[in-house]
Amino acid sequence: MDVLERLHKLQSEFGWSDYLIAKKSGLSPGTVSNVYKRNNIPNLSTLESICGAFNITLSQFFADNDMIELTPELNELFTNWIKLPEEQQTIILQLIKSCSREP
Repeated sequence: MDVLERLHKLQSEFGWSDYLIAKKSGLSPGTVSNVYKRNNIPNLSTLESICGAFNITLSQFFADNDMIELTPELNELFTNWIKLPEEQQTIILQLIKSCSREP
């Protein structure tokens, strides 16, 4: 993945100016301008601040596909899922598949 291309895509999707990104990320306008205008790849700390402005994690930034938000309900489901024996996981998975079939 091209970091700068991904940053430009996010900026375009949000419709934000360099100044607004700087303000929301807590970075100086000069730092953000250097990233966007001079095509400088930001260091990890800067990238993390910019991701925070866009309300995404570094993992989401580098993901190749859409990520699913881990809601409290999904977190509870996953937490309980890993506690189940394999046999019960299989049964629940079959139930979920049967419920999600289109009529």
